[in-house]
Amino acid sequence: MPAAEYRRLRTAALATLGLALAGCATTAERDPADPLQPMNRGIYRFNDSIDRAALKPVAVAYRDHTPSWFRTGVGNFYQNLSTPGTAVNNLLQGKPVAAAQDTLRFIINTTLGWGGVLDVASGAGLPQHDEDLGQTLGKWGVPAGPYLMVPFLGPSTLRDFPTRVATTVLEPLYWFDTGNARWGSLALSVVNTRASLLPLDETLDGVYDKYGFIRNAYLQRRQFLVHDGNPPEEPLDDEFLDEATDDEDGAVPPP
Repeated sequence: MPAAEYRRLRTAALATLGLALAGCATTAERDPADPLQPMNRGIYRFNDSIDRAALKPVAVAYRDHTPSWFRTGVGNFYQNLSTPGTAVNNLLQGKPVAAAQDTLRFIINTTLGWGGVLDVASGAGLPQHDEDLGQTLGKWGVPAGPYLMVPFLGPSTLRDFPTRVATTVLEPLYWFDTGNARWGSLALSVVNTRASLLPLDETLDGVYDKYGFIRNAYLQRRQFLVHDGNPPEEPLDDEFLDEATDDEDGAVPPP
């Protein structure tokens, strides 16, 4: 091998190794919003192993062996069940118009949409809102608190965790205790939700740090929802401002 080519290959290999080590160092850095990162990463690995071994294969089979109209109807049905809770949270956030729309939406879809299987209300011009207890607490000024990866439930924060529990407990079918109907309905809800997230798996497969990607995406989305799509701008880091000031002071003015 010519010496010049050897040097180019060695340089490329060292550069690749440097990038890999830099990536590892970045991943290991502590995020202020994630002080429980070691524990959270362990729970993420636990959840991911269960997902790969059981939940994802079932969701793939569900997607591949059920027609799209069936999956859409199931999604509409469970979305309709959550509408009363959305209406209550809109009311608690001081949005009476949105709460009234949610109430009317629930009545129309439940009566004319076969229990919510058909989304008749959207055709009538009634918007679909997305509000929960965590967003309400955020509106009231309750801080998000540390990021949490909850076993079986996935990403959350200390503020949002009660929402994850309340959503399950307040679901009407949770209290419908006739044979296995309750557990069957909850299982179908989980499988249908996981099937709807399958298109995101390809994106995650190309990410170096899946845990960090999921955490950042979750926190940004929750911030976006709490502020109704207009989150406040984050203050610039002091170190960044100092560097920018130094650059300006040391800059040579153009001739």
